[in-house]
Amino acid sequence: MQTTQYLAEIIKELNRTVDLIADEEAEKLVNGILESKKIFVAGAGRSGFMAKSFAMRMMQMGFEVYVVGETVTPPNLEKDDILIVGSGSGETKGLVSMAEKAKSLDGTVAAVTIFPESTIGQLADFAVKLPGSPKDQSDSGYKTIQPMGALFEQTLLLFFDAVILRLMEKKGMNGTTMFGRHANLE
Repeated sequence: MQTTQYLAEIIKELNRTVDLIADEEAEKLVNGILESKKIFVAGAGRSGFMAKSFAMRMMQMGFEVYVVGETVTPPNLEKDDILIVGSGSGETKGLVSMAEKAKSLDGTVAAVTIFPESTIGQLADFAVKLPGSPKDQSDSGYKTIQPMGALFEQTLLLFFDAVILRLMEKKGMNGTTMFGRHANLE
């Protein structure tokens, strides 16, 4: 296959994911963000990059948002805060520990995962199930031509962008409003 044929297949796979994500679960995440004082995001590896991208957009919207594990240490998570964990497997040890800690502090935990029945999914106050195949390509029930967790990670990025659009709609914002918080030292 040519590179562009692979690209076309990846886009087809991403298109198929849309019908497999529950609007009710997504709306719980949107409302959870709107009801929170501070927002913390976490993920490992490529999922972590997607979480950072999500945090950047929320910051540009004016939310108080932090990426757990960054060098600039986030403040304490408190009762009115939310931790959003992006994890395909829902079993990444460091992320499980973060979710446990957030629960012990009476924070809200949201999981965005392939496996809502996973450890992180079970710890979460609510979970958003995204289609995809985990790194080891085991029983997720979703087949992909892509290696490892690529489809989940791509879907995670696009899902987070869709959440941003929904948040913008609910807050009556547009891209121009957000641009005022875009980096200006570049």
